[in-house]
Parts: sequence; C-alpha cells; structure tokens
Amino acid sequence: MSTMNISLPDTLKSFVDEQVSQRGYGTSSEYVRELIRRDQDRLHLRGLLLAGASTAPAAPADGAYFEGLRDRVRKVAKAGAQG
Repeated sequence: MSTMNISLPDTLKSFVDEQVSQRGYGTSSEYVRELIRRDQDRLHLRGLLLAGASTAPAAPADGAYFEGLRDRVRKVAKAGAQG
C-alpha cells in the first residue's frame, strides 16, 4: 500500500477527527479511503447515467414491464430454492 501525506487546515483536521470518532472509523486514513471510494462510485454512476441518457429511448416502463421483472425474479428464486 502506498502512503500519501496531506495538509489540512485545523478546521478540516478537527472535522476529520470528529467523523472518525463518531462514525466508528479506526483511523483518519480509513475515513479518507471511504470518501474516495464513495467518490469513485458517484463518478461511475454519473457515467452510467450519462451513457443511458445518450441512448435512444426504450419502451415505456409500465405495469406489464414491472410484472415481467417480478416474474423473472420469482422464477430465479424458485430455481435457487429447488436446487
């Protein structure tokens, strides 16, 4: 694992220390790693949303569409329970 040192103003350092204490992180590094992971997830989701927005519209998601999804989930759950 690589090491990175960062400088924070006292107010931000106090905030980080408070978050570590209140949210159950073992160290400030764990807290910062979690923030970075969340940012990665947010950026990934944003990319997926933008990609979806740039595609042609699909069929509307009406009641029949959602009932079809429920049927598929039920079939998979039933198959998993049987075997």
